[in-house]
Amino acid sequence: MQDLSILPVGDAPKALALPHFPTLHQAVVWRNWNLVSPERLALVLGTTPQNILSCGAAMGLKQDDRCLKRWMERGFQTIIRRNWELLDYEQLLQLLDWTPEQLAFTLKEDDFLYHKLGLHKPSCPHVAYRELTPQEVDQTRRIRETVEGILSGLTPPKELPFQFLENYGHMEAFPKDGRAGDFSFTFIYSYSALYGDALMDDELASYPESLFKDYEASGVGGVWLQGILYKLVPWLGEDLPLSDGWQKRLRNLKKLSERAGKYHIKLYLYLNEPRSMPPWFFETHPDWKGVAGPENDFAVCTSAPGVLEALSNGIERLAREVPNLGGIFNITQSENLTHCRSRGNCCPRCESHTAAELIIGVNRAFHEGLRRAGTGTALIAYSWAWDALWQEEIIANLGDGVAVMAVSENRLPTNVHGYCSYVADYTISKVGPSDDSRHVWELARAHHHPCVAKIQTNVSWELSPIPYIPVPDLVERHLNRLRECGVDGLMLGWTHGGAPGGNLPLLNCSRATLARFLFGEACAPTVLKAWTIFSDSFEKDFPIHYTSTLYCAPQNFGPMSLLYPQPTGRHATMIGFPFDDLDGWRGGVPKDIMQACFTRLGDQWRQGVELLRGMPRPDGAREQANLEELITIADACRCHFQSAANQIDFVLAREQGRIEAAVIAKEREEALCLLKLLRKDSRLGYEASNHYYYVENDLLEKVLNCDQLLHDL
Repeated sequence: MQDLSILPVGDAPKALALPHFPTLHQAVVWRNWNLVSPERLALVLGTTPQNILSCGAAMGLKQDDRCLKRWMERGFQTIIRRNWELLDYEQLLQLLDWTPEQLAFTLKEDDFLYHKLGLHKPSCPHVAYRELTPQEVDQTRRIRETVEGILSGLTPPKELPFQFLENYGHMEAFPKDGRAGDFSFTFIYSYSALYGDALMDDELASYPESLFKDYEASGVGGVWLQGILYKLVPWLGEDLPLSDGWQKRLRNLKKLSERAGKYHIKLYLYLNEPRSMPPWFFETHPDWKGVAGPENDFAVCTSAPGVLEALSNGIERLAREVPNLGGIFNITQSENLTHCRSRGNCCPRCESHTAAELIIGVNRAFHEGLRRAGTGTALIAYSWAWDALWQEEIIANLGDGVAVMAVSENRLPTNVHGYCSYVADYTISKVGPSDDSRHVWELARAHHHPCVAKIQTNVSWELSPIPYIPVPDLVERHLNRLRECGVDGLMLGWTHGGAPGGNLPLLNCSRATLARFLFGEACAPTVLKAWTIFSDSFEKDFPIHYTSTLYCAPQNFGPMSLLYPQPTGRHATMIGFPFDDLDGWRGGVPKDIMQACFTRLGDQWRQGVELLRGMPRPDGAREQANLEELITIADACRCHFQSAANQIDFVLAREQGRIEAAVIAKEREEALCLLKLLRKDSRLGYEASNHYYYVENDLLEKVLNCDQLLHDL
C-alpha cells in the first residue's frame, strides 16, 4: 500500500462536473487517448484494453500510439493537468506508473506545478469502467457523429506532437548587420528542456546538438538550466538521500557544457540557494534549522555557523568539476524558502540581520567559491524581488566582477485604454527598460559591475503556447534601447520563448534585414506592414495589471478552456486553470476595458493575418514555407486573443443572467480553427515548463462543451 499522505491536498474542493460526457470513465478515456496506453488505462479503470479501445472508438476517436513513450517522458505535466479534476491520487499514480515520492517531487520542484494546479487537489470519486445505459449509448453516438464529422473535414496532420524535436538542425545562419556583437553574452532556456531533473538523462535529450546548432544560427550565445545544488554536489552531507544520483548529474552537466561548446554556446546554471529541507534533515543538523515554511519544510539558516562556508565549498566544487560552465545566476529573494527572511518571517538567529545582509551573505558565498575554483565561471546576481531600499547596499557589497541582472521592464508604467498600472515581469507588449531597471544598472556601473537585462524575446506569459509572437517592431525597439543603455548581457527569456528563430535574429540584424532574408525583397514590405499591425495592437491593447492578466487570464490556454453555464467558484491559477474567474483574470483592469482589449486584439490581428494571406506568394520554396509558417503562427495568436474575448463576453453575459448562443458559436469556431492550425505545427500549444497546454482532444472537447451548452439553451 502506497503512502499518499506525503501528497498535498489543500482544501480539496469537489471536482467540477463534465456534463458533455455521458460518464466519467469516458472522460478519462477521452482525455488520455493516444497519451496513455490502452493497457495502462485498463488498469486504472479496472477493465480490459479491448474495452478501452471500444470505448474510444464509440466516441469516434482514432488510435495512434506513436507518441505514447514521449508523452510519459516529456508530457507528464499535460497528463497530470488534464486528470487533476478527474482522478484521485491513487488512480493518478496508477496512470503515471509513479510512486508518491515521484509525484510529490514533481509537484514541488517542476516549476511550482502545485501552485499552477491551484494549491489543492480536487476531491474526485473513484472512476471505474462500466456498461452504458441506453440513454448514454445514444449520447455517445452523438459524440461520435460530431467527432467523425469534424475529422473527416480535416487534412491529415503535418506534424505529430513533439515533432519539433526532429526538426532541429536545419536552420540557416541568419544575417548580421551593424548590430552584431553589441551584447557580450546572451543566454536562453532550451525549448526542449524538462524543468525538474533533466540531468538524470544520460542522452541529455533536453539539449540536443541539433538545437544548439539552431541557436548558433539564431545568434544566441548561451543556454541556461535550473539546478538544485544538493542534487549536483553533496554540500549538505555525503549521505543525504535527496542527493542520490549527484555523481550522474554532475557528470552529465560537464558533458552538456562540452556539447554546447562545440557550437560556441556557453552553459549557465540557475540556482536558488540554500533550498529548504524537510524536518528529518534537521535531526542530524539541528543547529542549521531556520524559519518554518508553508509546506512542512524549514529554511537552512544562513546565519548558523558553517552554513555559508558549506555553501561556498559546494559552489567551488561544482565549478571545479564543470570548468567550462559559463556562469551561475542566483535568485536570492523568491517564492522558494531560502534565507530566513525570504518569505517575510524570521528565525530568532536572523532577527539581528536585515534581508539585504542575508542576501549579501549568500552572494559572497557564491563569489568566494567561484573565485577559489579559478575557472572563470561568472556570477550573475539577479535583483528579482529585491526591495528598492536594499539595492544599493547589496550591489555595493558584491564581489569584484559580479554581474547584476534586472528585469528590464520592472515597474514600467502602463496605460491601456485609460487604465494605468505597472509591469512586474514577463512582457513583450510594454517596451522597457524602466526607470527602476536603469537605476539598478546605474548602481551596478558605479560599483564596476557588468549589467545584464532579463527580457522576453520570443514569447512571454502574455501568450506562451506559441513558439514566437511576431512583433519584431517591439523587440527591435527594446533591444535598441538596451544598446543605448550600455547593457553588457541579455537573458533572453524565462522558461518560455526558447524556440530558435522567431524574434531571436534581431539580436544581430534589423527587422527590415530579417524580413528580406525570410521572405524576399518583393514580399518584405507587406510582411513589415503586417508585423507593425501586430506590434501596434499588442502594445496598445494587451491589458496589464502587474502579473494578474499574464498569469490568470485565459489567453494562454485559449479555446481549450471550457465554458461553464453556472459559476464554478474557482479561482484562476498561475498558468494553470483559468476556469471562469473574470475578476482573477483582470486583476484591477475594469471589466469593460478588459473586454474591449481582447476584442480589439482579435480584430486587429485578423487584419494582419488577412493582409498576409492576400499578398502574392514569394517565388522561392524557402520563402513560401517561411510565409506559411508566419501565417500559421499569427493566426494562432489571433485565435487565442479572440477566444479570450469570447470567454470574457460569455462570463459578462452570464453575470446578467444570459447565456449567449452567438458567443458560444464563435468560441466553437475558434476551437476548430486552432485544431486545424495545431495539425500544421507541433510547436503550437507547447511550452517547456508546462509541456503541452492542449492537444487535439482538448479542442474537440471544447466543441462538445459548446454543443452541450447550445443544446441546453
